[in-house]
Amino acid sequence: MNPLVGGAVIVLLGAAAVLALIRLVRGPSTLDRAVAVDMLLAVVLAAVAAEATLNRHTTTVPVLLALALVGFLGSVSIVRFSAREGD
Repeated sequence: MNPLVGGAVIVLLGAAAVLALIRLVRGPSTLDRAVAVDMLLAVVLAAVAAEATLNRHTTTVPVLLALALVGFLGSVSIVRFSAREGD
């Protein structure tokens, strides 16, 4: 594993997570916060995938699939809830 690549990945994913947390706290609407949570989940997925890639193991693939499914179902439920709320 190249330490330069690992450090760059940590810095970039950390910056993305901080920006998502700022939007989560400051978001004026519920949908802004929902997008921030989705982005934070995407950052976590990318971090787990990067860790699996850098360490060359495939044992985390089921974890990635489960997190992606939970994120998708959460996004769909938030959209359905806010669509009903707008009527």
